[in-house]
Amino acid sequence: MQNPAKVRGIFSSIAARYDLANHLLSGGLDFFWRARSVRMVARWKPGAVLDLATGSGDLALALQKSLPRAQVVGADFCLPMLQVAARKGLRPLVAADGTQLPFAADSFDAVTVAFGLRNMESWPDALREMSRVLRPGGHLLLLDFSMPPPPFAALYRFYLHRVLPVFAGLITGQRAGYEYLGESIEAFPSGEAMCRLMSENNFHNTQALPLAAGIVTIYTAQKPPVPFVS
Repeated sequence: MQNPAKVRGIFSSIAARYDLANHLLSGGLDFFWRARSVRMVARWKPGAVLDLATGSGDLALALQKSLPRAQVVGADFCLPMLQVAARKGLRPLVAADGTQLPFAADSFDAVTVAFGLRNMESWPDALREMSRVLRPGGHLLLLDFSMPPPPFAALYRFYLHRVLPVFAGLITGQRAGYEYLGESIEAFPSGEAMCRLMSENNFHNTQALPLAAGIVTIYTAQKPPVPFVS
């Protein structure tokens, strides 16, 4: 759970080079992670998708390409990031805080969040908002960094705290933002802990799919259907 003003400031400062940094620092794996996520969402055949914390819009654009008949809405609370997404041609875009979404209940068939829930002020509040705007039986997909199991955990911590901030600082000129990244990844629930958090906040059928030796995980869940009334 994060300070919204701090997070908005960090992403505003790196917006212009956010995509370049992501591609270089992930070794291009971010393309694979998004493609895997899009294939999973496509299997649900949603008619309306909210890509929350859309950032520079890469996941939303990939969803639009894969689901040409679906309405895909990108939302983020950082204006400079939305401006980057707009320059790429993503429409519609909405300025929105993930803990107070400006959408009616039961508006979307799917909600996607790539590397965004971790940066929100309250993870439970954000999950409950995602559930609220989903239609009964709708799907949630979260893509985010996670801590890998031993023996990779120690190496990953060294990379997060000693290597990544240096290289990212050279690319973006904002080393502090990537020092925050490592701290936020360590504090964020991984694996079963994230599945439990989703279950505690109006979701069921939770699943976790670790990728890249566990440094990234795709989580999926559903909003329960409307209870049958006899």
